[in-house]
Amino acid sequence: MRTMPATSPPGQPDSPSDWFASAAGRAVIDSEHAVVSEALAGHPGLPWLWLAPSAADAAVGGRGLRLTRAGGLFDGPVRCACPLPLPSEAFGSVVLQHVVGAARGEHALLDEAVRVLAPGGYLWLLVLNPLTPYRWRWRGQGLDAAEPLAWRRRMRQAGLAPDAVSRGVGPSWRETPSTTLQDGPGLRAAYVLRGQKRTLPLTPVRQRSALRLPGAVPAA
Repeated sequence: MRTMPATSPPGQPDSPSDWFASAAGRAVIDSEHAVVSEALAGHPGLPWLWLAPSAADAAVGGRGLRLTRAGGLFDGPVRCACPLPLPSEAFGSVVLQHVVGAARGEHALLDEAVRVLAPGGYLWLLVLNPLTPYRWRWRGQGLDAAEPLAWRRRMRQAGLAPDAVSRGVGPSWRETPSTTLQDGPGLRAAYVLRGQKRTLPLTPVRQRSALRLPGAVPAA
């Protein structure tokens, strides 16, 4: 027997992306401003791409493209859906800030982000922490969360080499921004996980033996 979807508490936003515009969501987004700025400044020779919830602050330096999620679309200088109408390997840094969920159906956006990322560049993934007490503040909002291990596995499948340690960011319970980072997600509301797009294979490639011709003289 099917169950009815959870309804939002009175006075709370109905859309998952709208939750980040609430007081609780703003506390998370404001906590992440410094790490987003760090990510976008990581490869000054190329433009950056920042996909964010609509509540995210646009006041960052450098040149790049910022798109905000509006339902199933992204809005900004261009309005588009996935797949992204952007050239491959064009961006030195890509930030996915609470725009990709743990559900398998949303993995296409991560694949697209890797496609447009230049070799040697970094993808920064900001996601909610399923172990934090703060999860009670997004309960019933249609948001999901997954632990770092699951995201590292998915990043490797997409062609990235993820960092061994994620960094926790945001409040643990109070609706107050916390800009300090910690190793591991801990009880923070969210965490950031970074992955690099390598130019060489992650596993050694076995070299083929040289073709020997009958009667050939070895090289000096």
